[in-house]
Amino acid sequence: MKIIRAEKAGFCFGVKRALDMAERTAQSSRTASLGPLIHNKQVVERMEEQGVRVVTNVKEAQQGDTLIIRSHGVPPEVYEEAKGCQVQVVDATCPFVQKAQRLAAESSQTSQVIVVGDRNHPEVQGILGWAGGNAIAIETLEEAKELPFYEKLSVLAQTTQPAANFQSIVKELKNHSNELKVHNTICNATSERQTVARELAGKVDVMIVVGGKNSANTRKLAGICSEQTTTYLIETADELDHNWFKGVKTVGLTAGASTPDWIIEEVYRKMSNMENNEVNEMMNMEDWADNLQNLHRGALVTGTVVKIAQDEVFVDLGWKSEGVISLRELSVDAEANPEDLVAVGDKISAVVLRVENEEGNPVLSKRRADEIAAADRLKELAESGEEIEGKVVNVVKGGLIVDVGMRGFVPASQIQLHYVEDLNQFKGETLRLRVIEFDPSKRRVVLSQKVILLEEQEEKRKHLFETLQEGDVVDGVVKRLAQFGAFVDIGGVDGLLHVSDIAYSRVKHPSEYVNPGDEIKVQVLNVDQERERISLGLKQLKPSPWESVGEKYPVGAIVSGEVARIAPFGAFVQLEDGVDALIHISQLANRRVNKVEDVVQVGDVVQAKVIECLPEDKRISLSIREALSEIQAKEDAELLANQPETPQVTIGDVVDTETVETEAVESEAVESETVESEVVESENIKSETEDSKSDEEGTEA
Repeated sequence: MKIIRAEKAGFCFGVKRALDMAERTAQSSRTASLGPLIHNKQVVERMEEQGVRVVTNVKEAQQGDTLIIRSHGVPPEVYEEAKGCQVQVVDATCPFVQKAQRLAAESSQTSQVIVVGDRNHPEVQGILGWAGGNAIAIETLEEAKELPFYEKLSVLAQTTQPAANFQSIVKELKNHSNELKVHNTICNATSERQTVARELAGKVDVMIVVGGKNSANTRKLAGICSEQTTTYLIETADELDHNWFKGVKTVGLTAGASTPDWIIEEVYRKMSNMENNEVNEMMNMEDWADNLQNLHRGALVTGTVVKIAQDEVFVDLGWKSEGVISLRELSVDAEANPEDLVAVGDKISAVVLRVENEEGNPVLSKRRADEIAAADRLKELAESGEEIEGKVVNVVKGGLIVDVGMRGFVPASQIQLHYVEDLNQFKGETLRLRVIEFDPSKRRVVLSQKVILLEEQEEKRKHLFETLQEGDVVDGVVKRLAQFGAFVDIGGVDGLLHVSDIAYSRVKHPSEYVNPGDEIKVQVLNVDQERERISLGLKQLKPSPWESVGEKYPVGAIVSGEVARIAPFGAFVQLEDGVDALIHISQLANRRVNKVEDVVQVGDVVQAKVIECLPEDKRISLSIREALSEIQAKEDAELLANQPETPQVTIGDVVDTETVETEAVESEAVESETVESEVVESENIKSETEDSKSDEEGTEA
């Protein structure tokens, strides 16, 4: 057996740099890493022995600790939190990741940011943090197709993202924006490693990929290799199985970016030391005879697919006749097309159900063999809680049947965060799942997608409450309506948009302005972290109509409006959206009014005069009484102005001028005589008064 090692394998520059920085720091100070330095538990354990312990958040680090920021990077608020906790930071963020963070921050100022990658990966979470709250992470082409249209888009990639997936998503995003800016932030080392691995896998019979099973880049590397040939992903040499190499002439060996050289060397040495008779034991006649002897019900056998029929697959076992696998026993998905599951020439494992059928063929089950192979893995997953994917193959009462190597069941209550009425929408879909119950003796696997979504929601909620500030303007989706307002999802957390903050006008019900599913921009009015409540506003994004009422409705102006509501003391008239004015009951008419309803009704359109305008107090007073008087005076003036002109008549037109002059002279003479007579009489009265006064004085003497 020939072993070919990939030219590009193992630690990348960023990971090696982070480990070197951590080792140097641990020699001089108490050190902690924010999360595992790399996705390789063997390396993490070795680092712990050197004094680098792992913490899950900044608060777990003690005052005086030196905190290592791993190569994946973190959002900017982590640095602020460390500063506030007086924790010294050594930033080991990979330079390629730092570049992606910087581009994300710059792009967010002018466009919507899209990050292509695993949204739960710490690197992607960090990049999203630098891009602000509106950035979006997508993983697949299908997610890209569901995106709305944006005027401007900027797209970046997780540094370990497969180039083909990134390119296909970029092509799709061109249909979702007028201006798309592409930042190819895939690490060169990652791209080269994937290219070399793909080429090597196409030349060998089996590929061995070494690395942490929880490492995103290692899993992607294994996925790329599996597209070319049979591939096994292992973490250490102890996981190697000599059965993998029976009849194999060439084996390829590669490793993920989080795999140290010493682990790769151990795997290579163990593969090299395997005895040829162990590797090739299925090729000699003695083993073939033993295999015939062991062909019994329940036996696990290996064979080569030689024929694919419409509902059966035939497998060469080296037996006197070919084994047959019915479609039902081929896969958990009984409706699948056999050609989509296997191909002629594939080597597969199967369980013997019957040694011979009526035609003398062994009856086999690939599905049962897959379940046996999956049992150990599912047991580990049940213990570790690691996320897996499963395709929905059937809808049954109460839930979904998924293919996770064996038949798994997802209860309807464990699919989404909310109640799902129509389960058929999930058929054929791939779900993100976690094993919550596993009983191998009963072949029972119960899974949940909801627990993953709940954890993500909690993380989003926590992140949102830590970063959200009053005054922030965020995008949201209206989830549901209530009489008092609308609940808006602003990224994993529902905020309340109260009816009083929807519009400046009086809102009877939020459905007048928004409906479930609407995408809206809202302003954060209040963040209550203790009660975990967020208050949102919609009207705050628009200028208040009261800012311009002083110009629109000056005192003395005659305005029109609709009566919006009535109170015992008067009527409120809506002049425009958000601006109501009061007509006091005393200003409703020119007469005494006992009840407002005697003069106006809700819905009436009235004309009134502005008698008071106080924009700063949001108060306008109107008067119908004064408007009526002014309108009446204006109408009287117009009526008078429109009457025909009366000709002017002089006194000369009526009497003779000479006669008038004679009468005037005579009148003047009479008037003169009268005046003279009055003067004489006045002097006589004065004389008499003086004489009388003298007589009175003499008598007293």
